[in-house]
Amino acid sequence: MDPITDIFRTLRVTAFGQHRLEATAPWGLIGGKDTEEKVPPSGKKISPPDLAHFAMLSRGNCWLSVVGIPDPIPLTGGDCFLLARDTAIVMRDSPRTRPRSTFREIAAKANNNVAHYGGGGAPTTVVCGSLSFERASLKPITQLLPRFILIRADQAHTLALHNTMQALASEMAEQAPGSEVVATRLAEVLFIQVLRAHIASEAEWRNKGWLRAIFDPQVGTALSAIHDSVNSPWTVESLAAAATMSRSAFAARFKELLGQTPLEYVTEWRMQKAMQLLEQRDKKLIDVARSVGYESDAAFSKAFKRVVGANPGGYFKRGFEGHGNAETAEDI
Repeated sequence: MDPITDIFRTLRVTAFGQHRLEATAPWGLIGGKDTEEKVPPSGKKISPPDLAHFAMLSRGNCWLSVVGIPDPIPLTGGDCFLLARDTAIVMRDSPRTRPRSTFREIAAKANNNVAHYGGGGAPTTVVCGSLSFERASLKPITQLLPRFILIRADQAHTLALHNTMQALASEMAEQAPGSEVVATRLAEVLFIQVLRAHIASEAEWRNKGWLRAIFDPQVGTALSAIHDSVNSPWTVESLAAAATMSRSAFAARFKELLGQTPLEYVTEWRMQKAMQLLEQRDKKLIDVARSVGYESDAAFSKAFKRVVGANPGGYFKRGFEGHGNAETAEDI
């Protein structure tokens, strides 16, 4: 299986904090640093595992400054970007404008997901929001995203991406029945399309990290083998053989690209698949264990608690508390 497809099938991306910014010059906002929060219907505040922030300029022009990039980046209508968590940015009408508020502050004042800000001059419209996973992300996921991805409006192979962005902007503008659900699904599609456009651009992602590992001729082969058969009794030796490398060379190359050992990666991805299976609620613990490569529920439970921070039954109850099905957890 393609590892990227396996990632998307296993960890569903959700969107929150979506809004449309109607800015008029002069204006300047700071963003990308604070972890967003979402409030469920119960009123209990939950901080989701923050994955990234996204934005598209649907009208006008502005300047984007990203910490670590020396020069401001000019943006025009149709340009969009994805920003990994904790990467600070400034967006403004001019590099000379001093930012005086944060995106989070302005979003809090939005009316029907539309926020207005600025001095009444030239207009700019920005569709923005945040993305997260429904459950805790582990290293294979946090390594998936570069710190900053910029997709230009005139970049090749991005027509579908910009159509999705426009559809998202339309849903947020019209606020028709079901718009929130549609917008969330579109944001999930948007995330995948941005990554695909980024990969197609052959940008600096080839220099490091998970994406480079995926496209490495040898380590990528081993990763594909892991995702294709997560329940196989993988060892460093068998993965090295799949990569047609010596054990020592493979282990060193894997650690260099991914920052963890091959078996650490295998264990963490098994736990992600296990969480997905546990949430189906109809699985016995031993069946879940065997599905992800463990012959005993005791060995599986020990690994699960080490990686996830809770035993399988505790994770199940925590994930479904309040949904009327917690009694099923007794079966596991």
